[in-house]
Amino acid sequence: MSTLRAPCDLLEDVKEAEAVPALYVTLSVGDSEKELGDSSEKEVKSADFFIVLKHEGECTMTPIEEQPSETTTEKGADDASEKSFDFIMFEKSKITEKSLCSQNEEEEALESPEEASQTENVKWTDNGKTSLESNQRESPKISTEIFQDTVGKEESSKLEEENESTDKLDKPMKTLRVQSNENISKSNNANVAQMSLKPSPSVGSSLENLELDSLLPAVRSVDSPLGSTENGAMLEEAWEGLQKSYVYYKGKPVGTLAAMDPIAEALNYNQVFIRDFVPSGLACLMRPANAGGDPEIVKNFLLKTLHLQGWEKRIDNFTLGEGVMPASFKVLYNSHRQKETLVADFGGSAIGRVAPVDSGFWWIILLRSYTKCTHDYTLSELPEVQRGMKLILNLCLSDGFDTFPTLLCADGCSMIDRRMGIYGYPIEIQALFYFALRSSRQMLKPERDGKELIERIDKRIKALSFHIQKYYWLDFTQLNNIYRYKTEEYSHTAVNKFNVIPESIPDWVFDFMPLRGGYLIGNVSPARMDFRWFLVGNCIAILSSLATPAQATAIMDLIEERWEDLIGEMPLKIVYPALEGHEWRTVTGFDPKNTRWSYHNGGSWPVLIWLLTAACIKTGRPQIAKRAIELIEQRLSKDGWPEYYDGKTGRYVGKQARKYQTWSISGYLVAKMLIENPANLPIISLEEDKKIAKPKLTRSISF
Repeated sequence: MSTLRAPCDLLEDVKEAEAVPALYVTLSVGDSEKELGDSSEKEVKSADFFIVLKHEGECTMTPIEEQPSETTTEKGADDASEKSFDFIMFEKSKITEKSLCSQNEEEEALESPEEASQTENVKWTDNGKTSLESNQRESPKISTEIFQDTVGKEESSKLEEENESTDKLDKPMKTLRVQSNENISKSNNANVAQMSLKPSPSVGSSLENLELDSLLPAVRSVDSPLGSTENGAMLEEAWEGLQKSYVYYKGKPVGTLAAMDPIAEALNYNQVFIRDFVPSGLACLMRPANAGGDPEIVKNFLLKTLHLQGWEKRIDNFTLGEGVMPASFKVLYNSHRQKETLVADFGGSAIGRVAPVDSGFWWIILLRSYTKCTHDYTLSELPEVQRGMKLILNLCLSDGFDTFPTLLCADGCSMIDRRMGIYGYPIEIQALFYFALRSSRQMLKPERDGKELIERIDKRIKALSFHIQKYYWLDFTQLNNIYRYKTEEYSHTAVNKFNVIPESIPDWVFDFMPLRGGYLIGNVSPARMDFRWFLVGNCIAILSSLATPAQATAIMDLIEERWEDLIGEMPLKIVYPALEGHEWRTVTGFDPKNTRWSYHNGGSWPVLIWLLTAACIKTGRPQIAKRAIELIEQRLSKDGWPEYYDGKTGRYVGKQARKYQTWSISGYLVAKMLIENPANLPIISLEEDKKIAKPKLTRSISF
């Protein structure tokens, strides 16, 4: 029922419309869309944003924009007489559900002005977040702690607002009414929360069948002020801890200590490990110079470790290859000679006495990251640096008895530096090998023997990518194929090329493998497939583009599907599942440190968050990384930055974990800088090389 308005009242409405920009929201009813302008017959309080319920069972978050003209305002006033249904209003960071009002109640609302409310525009940024700009005077900032208020508090706050409104001058407020062609009874309001929601790009998770209370964390941005003070203190503590770990040689920083635990025995944690320094170096590269970035320490580290590569490397009476890089080094001070000296470990002091195969690959990858970030090409072009890369690659590309393009390795040759059954062709080493090949391909100069080496690199890259993508990939379909394999096949026409016995497939794989998702398995060798999940190998495969785009997406799908297994309460599982019982005894040799769900045997390592974050950003799934980072921020600093966590879900600090582990600190810093500025991703990522096509060759003539 509409009432006749006096000209003076209409004039006042026009003035109010000029003072406060009109708002409208688009509602989809059936296949049509209606633009609803300001209604001059109802007042509306300012809202941060609205969620408009579609009549077709969907709900979309619709930005509130300025009304283009008075014509739309008049149209909205005419349509205001139609029946309306409920909408959900987020007011001043609270969720309040507005009940349907009858026409008589609307007319009463026009006659009695309500409490003044400041109208705000909601602008939508490219990242899918909202930023509020006030059209009136500045209002005090609303703390996001209000999100945590209960429904009971909300009712009491309404009563207080009504009491305060009597002491204030009332100001007219704009009314928003959402029109519908069908009548919706008040009893249907209870079913509103059960309507499906479209997933928001900024949240990334499925919002189907979401309850009203669960909308709160979904709409909250990762950059919300809630907990920002605490996280800011954590970041400051992390940077301070990283700088305290610096190791100096002749007055220059050359690396970072592995750990700074003031209580535990130092052992070899007072040394600079090449693989451990990589996240520390990346943190120093990604941090802006005006904020304390220090690319110089990365340059010094690369040059000093290159110098150590040239040393004679002997273990007992055996001399290692010339291109082997050290696992670690430390600085000693000779008080008698008053001189600092470097002492390197090439594996002779390690638990398993195994040379680190991954050190040389990490060195090449970090060299490329330094070059990519600083644009200082003079370092990689130095003759000694070119020679160092060639020595590393010649070790891996030398002729031998290999029939596979993968590298044959011993147990304990990588981050998992103890006996864990990774001997053969572990995925971590193969992915790092591929990353190093492609990185060196960009930095090697073709002078002298460089051209021949580049040709060998190109051939190996093609063969290695084909081999990994073909034989290491496992998803539901491939698992079913292996389950049905025939054995004892001969000639190049064999389907079961490695003669894998289907009965050797462990039972846990069938339950672990989802219908959606897949991963690169741990190892492939004659009559043996290691079906365990290794995070480092899979993430490096994504960053180096060893995994195809489809495979990279499937790996992310698997992480989402098996979140509790692979992430748990503290990210991230280095390997899944853990070895137990008889298998643990035979594979690890009763290793007391690698008991089930501990250390390398299913332990959770916070340092790996930087690898996961980079892989998530590259695959367009940053919400996975944000969720994992939030878990880390809840405990890592409070627990003293431990090296690893124990337990099936990573609930307990590792029984032998060092506190103030440097790469736990730097891994968190790199993850934060990547998620806040994805432009840092190219420093540690390679785009897919379109020239590397899958060779249409049978395995017998591929290599």
